[in-house]
Amino acid sequence: MYAVIKTGGKQYKVAVGDEIFVEKLAGEAGEQVTFDEVLAISDEGGIQAGDLKATVTGEIVKQGKNKKVIVSKYKAKKGYRRKNGHRQPYTRVRVSAINV
Repeated sequence: MYAVIKTGGKQYKVAVGDEIFVEKLAGEAGEQVTFDEVLAISDEGGIQAGDLKATVTGEIVKQGKNKKVIVSKYKAKKGYRRKNGHRQPYTRVRVSAINV
């Protein structure tokens, strides 16, 4: 059995026991989180999609830290290299149940 959920503007295919990385969610490690926006569910009866009254619950495993913009500069004997980057904060969630 699996479900397709939407969170943080992205869609994820999840099953019970999966760990997923999603956009940062409010909460600390060990807290329960519920995803209400379920797009599809697949079980032994087939696939159900559309307006579903289902939820997916999970547990926050780890919170990502807020990373600032990464800037590194390098001057060698020839040329000048500069790198600008960004690391998005994330939350690691372990799916515990799919409630239909």
